[in-house]
Amino acid sequence: MTTWLVTGGAGYIGAHVVRALSAAGMVPVVVDNLSSGVRGFVPDRVDFVNGDILDTDLLAQVMADHSCAGVIHIAGFKYAGVSVQRPLHTYAQNVTGTASVLAAMERAGVASIVFSSSAAVYGTPDGDLVDEESPKRPESPYGESKLIGEWLINDVARARDSFRGVSLRYFNVVGSQTDEVYDASPHNLFPLVIEALLDGRTPRIYGDDYPTPDGTCIRDYVHVGDLAISHVAAARALDEGRQLLPAYNLGSGEGLSVRQIMDAMARVTGIDVQPELAARRPGDPARIVATGEAAAADLDWQMRHTVDDMVASAWSARRKA
Repeated sequence: MTTWLVTGGAGYIGAHVVRALSAAGMVPVVVDNLSSGVRGFVPDRVDFVNGDILDTDLLAQVMADHSCAGVIHIAGFKYAGVSVQRPLHTYAQNVTGTASVLAAMERAGVASIVFSSSAAVYGTPDGDLVDEESPKRPESPYGESKLIGEWLINDVARARDSFRGVSLRYFNVVGSQTDEVYDASPHNLFPLVIEALLDGRTPRIYGDDYPTPDGTCIRDYVHVGDLAISHVAAARALDEGRQLLPAYNLGSGEGLSVRQIMDAMARVTGIDVQPELAARRPGDPARIVATGEAAAADLDWQMRHTVDDMVASAWSARRKA
């Protein structure tokens, strides 16, 4: 039974990873400064440290005290749009923060890391299906900072024979595996629509004239429970010394349109969702979807949930918050 440090383990994604680790018979310990995380998202049985990933000394001490076998590094500033206005803050959290985690690992003798990266490293792709070898052209400080985080991990792996790391890239994470944890982001589509419905407001679609079957943008939407399973699978693979790629896409391979999401919201909630149509937003590509074939082969990646499952679980968790 190995112990893994989860940075950002009080956040929406991190809290699901913590539960998945426990379900797999592994022991999580959480470090989170609660800047966006919620203390109540961390189960009482899990050791929790209120601290910042920029505090290298603290991280090294936690790793040593808990004899950590590895780190699942999820903490970071995750808002791509806001990162354009706050580039220095984004780089401090995501680049300097990742360097701090790696320095603490070296000090504590911890040699395995699973890095929560992002499909934002690709920017706007040339085609409509992204794989791991697609060109990396991030278009925001957020995407750039995640790509630099991957570079840092790969550089440390080249410098230290015993060190191993893997980066997981994904787009839109939705749903909930438990009513105890929900997505409270003010920037993500699911919580934006759900909050509008709860408040009696009309959700909005930006553009319905794209070259897609229903005219609205198509994106990858993956269930947070499926995502958590693959984070744990990556940690277990590193524990077992299995050979992995430097990075994997956790993608649906097909995607869902904004209209399909709105239709599912109506079906699941029973609310007559008639979204307001607005002009396209600059820079929104018609379709961005990633293939998850490599992760399916190596990291137990599967799309286990339908769009209605995703909406129902998100709706239930938010209403019980």
